Amino acid sequence: MLETRDLSVGFKINSGGKKAVLMAVNKVNLNIRKGDALGLVGESGSGKSTVGRTILHLNKSTGGSVIFDGQDITSLNRTDEKILRRRAQMVFQDPHSALNPRMTILRSVAEPLILHTKLRGPELREKVGTLLEIVGLQKQFLYRYPHELSGGQKQRVCIARAIALNPELLVLDEPTSALDVSVQAQILEFLKSIQKELDLTYLFISHNLAVIRYVCNRVAVMYLGQIVEQGETEDVFNNPKHPYTKALLEAVPLPEPGQPRRGKPLVGDIPSPLDLPRGCFFNTRCEKAMAGICDSRSVPNYLVENNRAVRCFLYNKDLQLEQA
Repeated sequence: MLETRDLSVGFKINSGGKKAVLMAVNKVNLNIRKGDALGLVGESGSGKSTVGRTILHLNKSTGGSVIFDGQDITSLNRTDEKILRRRAQMVFQDPHSALNPRMTILRSVAEPLILHTKLRGPELREKVGTLLEIVGLQKQFLYRYPHELSGGQKQRVCIARAIALNPELLVLDEPTSALDVSVQAQILEFLKSIQKELDLTYLFISHNLAVIRYVCNRVAVMYLGQIVEQGETEDVFNNPKHPYTKALLEAVPLPEPGQPRRGKPLVGDIPSPLDLPRGCFFNTRCEKAMAGICDSRSVPNYLVENNRAVRCFLYNKDLQLEQA
């Protein structure tokens, strides 16, 4: 369904009076099969949201390509981009700012239908009412304004708008992070159910590992604009290979007090994307970094068990022999 090949995104900025390029995404390769839910996880600032926005042409890429259903959509004219909007939609992180406060729920959800279809009048209202019912809202919400809804209800409206054109791909950018925990559970359960009912493919962006494990069957771990590990969700969670993935999982709070920590917390700060480390981007915080190797050589992806891709020299068999 979707593939990115060496996708890169750089932003030109002024730093200390000098022009510089901030590399938010650095040669990212993703592959999402039809019907899959791929989770993109990492710390804040790792480039997750930029990847999702670039796939949908909300940001411009500066390198690489995006292949959607066999077609390169890296550069599209207006007609083709309008077709893409019908087939791929996004649910944003903050439902409060995603809805126009001056529009009724009817008008907000109807907007993509007005732009892309010929539905008008009673037929349009009936269609919007049906969409609200799909996301668990009654038709009485049609003439309400966003300030009259709770956070969970607003997010359901955003989802209704996203599925209005029967898309094949949904990019979900932290869709539950702004919601209460109890509401999060409802939204996640709902997202799982409509994926099966509507035959949707998900790119699910989140920093919450528990959410990713619940919703997604595959996961990609991102650090400083690069994918460092990718594979089946249960494989990655039960047996993480990359030191950064291990550190993320060990940082998850344990549910019962008094239990020992699962591992040492990460030391040091995340390097600035304006001054990326040489070699492996994670080498400045990694306990297993090998001097003269991790801090000087570019790291390729290595395929390990169960077709898992890991960007780490620990899985280079030739280097293992050298070290031995």
